[in-house]
Amino acid sequence: MQHVYDVTIIGGGPAGLYSAFYSGLRGLKTKLIESQQQLGGKVLLYPEKLIWDIGGHPPVLGEQFAKQLIAQAKTFEPTVLTGTKVDFIERQDDIFALHTAQGDKHYSKTVLLAVGGGIINPQKLSLEGAEKYEMTNLHYTVQSYRHFVDKEIIISGGGNAAIDWAVELSPIAKNITVVYRKDKLSAHEATIQEALNVGVKIECNTTITKLTANADKTAIQLVTCENSKTKQSYTRQIDEVIISHGYNRETSLELDQAITIPKKDDYYFEGKATGETAQPGIFAAGDILAFEGKIHLLLGTFQDAANAVNSIKTYLEPTAYHHGIVSSHNEVFKEKNRSIIEKHLIQNKHKETHANQLNHDQSSSS
Repeated sequence: MQHVYDVTIIGGGPAGLYSAFYSGLRGLKTKLIESQQQLGGKVLLYPEKLIWDIGGHPPVLGEQFAKQLIAQAKTFEPTVLTGTKVDFIERQDDIFALHTAQGDKHYSKTVLLAVGGGIINPQKLSLEGAEKYEMTNLHYTVQSYRHFVDKEIIISGGGNAAIDWAVELSPIAKNITVVYRKDKLSAHEATIQEALNVGVKIECNTTITKLTANADKTAIQLVTCENSKTKQSYTRQIDEVIISHGYNRETSLELDQAITIPKKDDYYFEGKATGETAQPGIFAAGDILAFEGKIHLLLGTFQDAANAVNSIKTYLEPTAYHHGIVSSHNEVFKEKNRSIIEKHLIQNKHKETHANQLNHDQSSSS
């Protein structure tokens, strides 16, 4: 049998990453398993969107925030596996066996489910041959604003994400057209009005019906759209195509028949604010966990993670403190704090020396 961990976290998004940090803080032998090749979860879908709603943290780009979360998660050197999908969990006496799609097994005293909304994959444009343009100018998310400077852009979709991208890109794009198959957008009214105010053209009852390649067949040059009510179609030259049709949720994680956890809406695990579920030894945090008073924000995710890890700690060690010690008093940070403070003092000293030198030079020249 492989090593048995105190806790195995399934999911490498914000809930899983913060859980990995906090479980290390509480002295637990930790493993984190993520199905995607990268850690970060849904935050990576919006790398250049600013995140404002984190207490005491200035607005930060999604990409940078994900990097910070990952670095924090690795503080106590947990075992991290990416590109590894857990398919099945079973209980074997007093431990859990986690079966992966690769045919491996991982063993753990407890399991922390942090799988969010499931494995997120964008709904692809259902036109034959569309996939060959995904490496050039057919996009399912906006990875870099710079790519869209002074471009003719068409966005297919009517939800918040589609209209948000239209608003975000409007200052740098040449023109933006949003097409949506229904007669009314599903995005927030205020966001729609903002898009209209900045010159975004919105065409409802309209779908993309054909993509025509450029001369060397490497990128889309022409896009044909059709109005479902008038049956009229048009073809126009386009530089970039963004598809925002939502995401497919892959939810194939299964539990042994002996493990029973009630679900909400046939997906979310019902539990407590403490992260406990109906199954002793299995805990949950983040979007996957449903309980009364749930806060569906990043700050709520971090609280979920801390509560779940504290519950795991006392589950494994009933005499342990119910809560972790605040970082300013925690012995595990002493050495780390000392090195950070020393670095800060050295940087300030360099700044002071540089300022004094500038003052001296200015005095000499006068």
